[in-house]
Amino acid sequence: MDTSPSAPPAEPLTEEQQEIRRVLRDLLAERAGPHENRAATPEGHDTALWTRMSDTLGLAGLALPEEYGGTGRGPVDLALACEEAGRALTPSPLLATTVLAAPLLAALGTPAQRAELLPRVADSTLTCALAVPSGIALALGLTGDNTDGDWSGGGRAGGIQAARAADGGWRLYGEATRVVDGHSAGLLLVAAHTGGFARSRTLLFLVPADAPGLVRTRQPALDPTRPQATVQFRDTGAELLGEEPADVLGALAATGRAAAVMLAAEAVGAAGAALDRAAGSLGPRERPGRPAGPAHAARHRLADLCVQVGAARSLTYGAAREPGPGPEGGPLALAHALEALRATAAETLQLPGGTWEDEAHLCFKRAASDELLFGPARRLRARAAERTGLFGEEAA
Repeated sequence: MDTSPSAPPAEPLTEEQQEIRRVLRDLLAERAGPHENRAATPEGHDTALWTRMSDTLGLAGLALPEEYGGTGRGPVDLALACEEAGRALTPSPLLATTVLAAPLLAALGTPAQRAELLPRVADSTLTCALAVPSGIALALGLTGDNTDGDWSGGGRAGGIQAARAADGGWRLYGEATRVVDGHSAGLLLVAAHTGGFARSRTLLFLVPADAPGLVRTRQPALDPTRPQATVQFRDTGAELLGEEPADVLGALAATGRAAAVMLAAEAVGAAGAALDRAAGSLGPRERPGRPAGPAHAARHRLADLCVQVGAARSLTYGAAREPGPGPEGGPLALAHALEALRATAAETLQLPGGTWEDEAHLCFKRAASDELLFGPARRLRARAAERTGLFGEEAA
């Protein structure tokens, strides 16, 4: 049995899944090494690499139906792709476009919107970003109940407000911060509040990158491989996604549960790669009879981390194989995976010969950044416990 940190999920993979893993790992090893990760391109990622990833594996439309140009693969295949992207810490539109935006377009879009937008997503010519005020974790229902409209504006000043224009269209006002890929995406999906107090509701709107009144500013990010932006809407024209009434909050929560699995897969991939590098840097084992040195103790610590990462991987693929996936599997897997990545990165930074300049520092930044965006781990667990009634009604 393969017990290396980067071992595949316990349940056997199909030949197609093994091929996805092999091809993507080879491609990223060729085009997404440490120096490329640190390159600051205007888009925040290698556009040629993203096109090649999509042409070779259909990555941009991996989970989209075939009628829209996708490959119709399931969550396990997408998790495999995310794990490999996490191993290389590859900056790409995979999270913002494929994991977050595409499912919302498919779930809420009108037939005309789906027919227009989803084929462009699938062929990698359109990238997207989800812009929400007050934190994406709450909007996606990962750390709290997103049915409380306060996170989108709540009928008061702040957040993003949507108002009907004289021509029957919509105008947006407000600001969203920490929008992943928000500076470069060709299309923004914007959660905005409308209706005032009496008809308070949150809706999703489509805003193209060239819309008048749209101001996008790339911001310094803790994790350079996860570019973020501040997006301002100054009397910006927008198109309603779908038709009213629509279960926007339910769609956001469903997307959040699925996205948690993919984020966990990324974290597991990064942690597994860090363990592989750390084990390789320790050199050969000490010979019997010789005093144990620092490397011997480090190997014991890495063995414990290998178990932690393996448990996180099992939870991740277990959640990916659940129908839906289940309401608590994704967030719980994400909590374990983020903790495993943080612990692994911290340990590898302290190994003999390890420095802050090593690849491990990017892993540490990825763990910290994802906890700021989608966590922290304790709140992911608390929300999962609340949803399942683990602590009874009093906890809720």
